[in-house]
Amino acid sequence: MRSVLFCSTLFLAVASVAVGADKPVTIRFQAQVGEEAFACGRQYEGIGVTKSKISGRDFRFYVSNVRLLDSMGKETPVELDQDGKWQLDDLALLDFEDGTAHCSNGTPEMNRQITGKVPEGSYTGLRFTLGVPFNNNHADPLTQPSPLNLTALFWVWNAGHKFARIEFASTGTPRGFFVHLGSTGCTPNDTKVTIPTGCNSPNRVEVNFPSFDPSHDTVIADLLALLQNTNVDATQNRVEANTEGPAPVGAGCMSGPDDADCAGLFLNFGLPFGGRPATEQKFFRVGKAPFTDPSVQAAAKH
Repeated sequence: MRSVLFCSTLFLAVASVAVGADKPVTIRFQAQVGEEAFACGRQYEGIGVTKSKISGRDFRFYVSNVRLLDSMGKETPVELDQDGKWQLDDLALLDFEDGTAHCSNGTPEMNRQITGKVPEGSYTGLRFTLGVPFNNNHADPLTQPSPLNLTALFWVWNAGHKFARIEFASTGTPRGFFVHLGSTGCTPNDTKVTIPTGCNSPNRVEVNFPSFDPSHDTVIADLLALLQNTNVDATQNRVEANTEGPAPVGAGCMSGPDDADCAGLFLNFGLPFGGRPATEQKFFRVGKAPFTDPSVQAAAKH
């Protein structure tokens, strides 16, 4: 009888530890242009190699495979909350536009954080991937759950999703400069709806912060840093054909391996381009949380 009671007590103790083993975690993101917060229609100066003036029109991207690191660099996956809107499996959509001003392709709702849980422990760093995992990337968005059901973030089945959609107008490109990051060279590609088995240029970005504290830090996506090697006032003369119809002539970077508008952008995304090997990404950096720019607070109320 005593052994039964002892085992029962031990089982309950172990069970209680297991139930309380996970803790919630929130990873905050902020879209900025240098030290200024991104907002639809807001103007920013000193951008790119020509030090141009730009006006924001879109700023969204997918993040997946989020992991926290301990002091030895060991990874622990973050189990994302399945909220039915922004997070699905191990993927999340970050959305910094609110559909106002010139962000006409956007939505009123915004999302600036990833939420989930991890086992109790001490974590000192963060890793994640900018992009949609291959297994989730090549299907009809009309049949996929949110956040993979946005046609504005999709090309065609063969190419898949736009991992990042960043758009703005500049002094030299008033019709708009597009930064659409996604996989290219996907095969087989017999038709636009052919499901590929691989892509020559996956174009997913691995981001690594050895020092990151979710309770005090924010992941900053800095458009100024991304554009610092790009001429945003001129684009190569061509037309992108996609499911949304033809884009304006000289629309910007569409992630093609011979797309000259992508050269400086891929450098700062940390991706290989034109025979140049991958480098350290410069788009994301660590800042302090919370970020309290009044324009962002106002935009979030729309």
